Amino acid sequence: MSFPDTKYMGSKQSLLPFIMGHMAKLEFSSALDAFSGSGCVGYAMKQLGRRVIANDFMKVAYHTAKATIENNRVRLAEADLEFLLRPNPAAPRFITETFTGLYFPEADCTFLDEVCSRIGQLECEYKRSIALGALCRACMRKRPRGIFTFTGRKGWDERRDLKLSMRDQFVRAVAEINGAVVDNARRNRALCKDVFELSPRGVDLVYIDTPYLSPHSDADYTRRYHFLEGLCCYWQGVEIQHETETKKIRSYPTAFSSTRTAERAFHALFERFRECILVVSYSSNGVPSRDRMVEILKCHKGRVRVVETSHKYCHGNHGHRVGNNNNDVQEYLFIAM
Repeated sequence: MSFPDTKYMGSKQSLLPFIMGHMAKLEFSSALDAFSGSGCVGYAMKQLGRRVIANDFMKVAYHTAKATIENNRVRLAEADLEFLLRPNPAAPRFITETFTGLYFPEADCTFLDEVCSRIGQLECEYKRSIALGALCRACMRKRPRGIFTFTGRKGWDERRDLKLSMRDQFVRAVAEINGAVVDNARRNRALCKDVFELSPRGVDLVYIDTPYLSPHSDADYTRRYHFLEGLCCYWQGVEIQHETETKKIRSYPTAFSSTRTAERAFHALFERFRECILVVSYSSNGVPSRDRMVEILKCHKGRVRVVETSHKYCHGNHGHRVGNNNNDVQEYLFIAM
């Protein structure tokens, strides 16, 4: 089984051989993926036969982890897919009325409204997460760069992903997630919590890949993926900022998104999990610096080892980076015992 390719920004999918090559040498039977994001690292640890707890404060990341990491056996059956694809003229039209023309044409927005109305009727929580995860993947694929920080046809070209209907993208994504379901004979969990609410009990290793600051990007994943985050709850319980062009939702606060609070947040995080092996992904673009991160880790752990590899990120996050994408960095893995 392999984890489906993802357009999720910050995903470590292309770095998995580097990360897992070092992680597989460590002795642990249970692991917390504290900021699971795309879910690819947590899924790789699951494939190693470890018990995995995958956590992220974003609902879109949670449903991906629920479908592929916590879920060991359930797949979306053909009958379930037929049910989800059945037209539903009585469905609410919130997406159609709110977002038509911003990101997708009316036909795609109507499809999203109708599928969302059906997903809530699925009785199995894993099937609901597979469907929501697939719907989010379909939306990302139909967006240039996969993000929602701009509107209209900016970046549109002749790529097949941009031409396929949302319906076809959804069917394709369901097949990919179904194909990734694997049973590692462990009771894995997916959580959607603030990392500081998590307990270190029963966890041998914590993998940390925070949404860290960089001179070339911010750490605001809600801003990039607000449409997917709203989609996962059909915009219930979130605040839409209607005055913004993108109609984004209000971002979730995180101490890792500010230079004033990031160091203090890292100290608190490492202290919270000081009894566990800490494996931290980081970049030479990150703030604090590599050397400062080592100093912070040494305040809480006895030994800190750093391994690194060259890496080129395929996405620029700001307008002046797009088309340039000169994002060559050193990717670090801090291993603290």
